[in-house]
Amino acid sequence: MKEYKIAVIPGDGIGTEVMDEGIKVLNTFAELKGDIKFTYEHFPWGCEYYLKTGKMMDDDGLDKLEKFDSILLGAVGYPTVPDHISLHGLLLKIRQGFNQCVNLRPIKLLPGAPCPLKDKKPEDIDFIVVRENVEGEYSGVGGIRFPDRPEEIAIQTSVFTRKNTEKIMKYAFDLAQKRNKMNKVSSATKSNALNYSMVFWDKLFNEIADNYKDIDTETIHVDAISMFFIQKPQYYDVVVASNLFGDIITDLGAALQGGLGFAASGNLNIDKEFPSMFEPVHGSAPDIVGKGLANPMAMIWTAKMMLDHMLEDPQAEEIVNAITDVLVEGKTLTGDLKGSASTQEVGDAICEKLKARFNK
Repeated sequence: MKEYKIAVIPGDGIGTEVMDEGIKVLNTFAELKGDIKFTYEHFPWGCEYYLKTGKMMDDDGLDKLEKFDSILLGAVGYPTVPDHISLHGLLLKIRQGFNQCVNLRPIKLLPGAPCPLKDKKPEDIDFIVVRENVEGEYSGVGGIRFPDRPEEIAIQTSVFTRKNTEKIMKYAFDLAQKRNKMNKVSSATKSNALNYSMVFWDKLFNEIADNYKDIDTETIHVDAISMFFIQKPQYYDVVVASNLFGDIITDLGAALQGGLGFAASGNLNIDKEFPSMFEPVHGSAPDIVGKGLANPMAMIWTAKMMLDHMLEDPQAEEIVNAITDVLVEGKTLTGDLKGSASTQEVGDAICEKLKARFNK
């Protein structure tokens, strides 16, 4: 039996609640498979940990995490902790420290999920965003000069390296080939205004595209692609974007697929030299903590993405199919989906659907 060691960072707020359901589904999957086992070690890091210790994570946190096969993160955020502290003290520290250069965000409308767009069906919304994840606009290069004086200056510098930019673009093209859906890669840019970083981005995109003659390509400004996501989402297959642009357009994509309750993501070290980290992107939602109202589907979908990366087992797709079964049945849904079920009840229902699929 193959054993996989998972580092679990439930984080803050509803992170702990949805994490329980993600682990429940993972354990059900392992039991059904029979030849794999997951062991977990929990770490109490996050904003509440910061309020107690002054640190988002332990100083040797990366050393502790490095021994694991993968990392599951629930959610991070607390009203009295500024977002830049939580982001740089934990998420970016792990992403950059483990060279998780690709942030992968599926934008897929499942049958039974609500869509705000009129006349759009599941077959119309099924694409994936490959977001650069360790540099670009979030490189953390810059500073404040002359603080609290009239001449105060804030400087934030984007950093794009050829090595990393080529790497994530190649990943996007390879993914388009693997998906074999539209065989298309769209690049989100803003080279009309960002005359160094995005001109460089466009140049490398065109260079990489020359090596993938079977893939259709387009370069489109990020403001335009935001509009087209709404007008014609069926037009997209794989979208590659910088750190900032990818961050913004994937939340727009989450709205298309039914809301943040479905927004799964993976922070991938694509060379598997360090563990990758998987997290839903809905935040800690402090207003509903402890009420059993959180939708766990994004966390469960995120756990499925972890299986895709670790196992490359096509049967992991049955987890998304089980989520779909629950949505279509419509009996066990949380309040954001106009249901009255608790977080735990939804997790239980997905486990039952997963068992039924394996037992067919």
